[in-house]
Amino acid sequence: MTKQTILGRVAQLAKANINALLDQAEDPQMMLDQLIRDYSNNITEAEQAVASTIGNLRLMEQDHQEDVEAAREWGEKALAASRKADVLRVSGQSADADRFDNLAKVALGRQLQSEKEAKTAEPTIASQTEVVDKLKSGLEQMKSKLTELQAKRDELVARAKSAQAQNQMMDAVKNIDVMDPTSELSRFEDKVRREEAKALGKQELAASSLDAQFEQLDTLSDSAEIETRLAALKSGS
Repeated sequence: MTKQTILGRVAQLAKANINALLDQAEDPQMMLDQLIRDYSNNITEAEQAVASTIGNLRLMEQDHQEDVEAAREWGEKALAASRKADVLRVSGQSADADRFDNLAKVALGRQLQSEKEAKTAEPTIASQTEVVDKLKSGLEQMKSKLTELQAKRDELVARAKSAQAQNQMMDAVKNIDVMDPTSELSRFEDKVRREEAKALGKQELAASSLDAQFEQLDTLSDSAEIETRLAALKSGS
């Protein structure tokens, strides 16, 4: 995966509007689960690409440092050879002096080459450093967005469970509504009232029967009294 592709995906995912996506989703929880998987996978891929880019940058920085150090060392060698040539020339050893001057020139050529290589690498190093900084920033945004996604999912699941519990409670309350004439409680109450009415009927019936018996007893008492009085009349009492 190229740096440009990674940068594009990092930027696209980091700018994703979660709330807008949720509004468009038929199943928000399923969509969030999929987004979390996508983010996690992309973060893993991006981390690998960033690590590779950083590794290449560090190698370039090491090569650049080596070129800078080589240029310094060749400069010191050129200076040493030039001074040696000067000493030899003063002492009349022109041939040896020329040889050391030639060595100084060779060293200066190596110094110039190392400086050019170091200078050529500097723009690339600067560009790669900028890329790495953007990738690191994008990764942090993606991780932050992943945390936001996970929090949204947890919130959504909690709200769904709460709504489900409320619905279950309301269904239970509805099933035991004492004002509902079709409820089991109402039917049981009707049954109790019918039994109570039956008991009242039996009591009333029993009371009527008892009154009739007492009335009959009163009638018998009156008849006996009449017979007694009649007998007394006949006997001349």
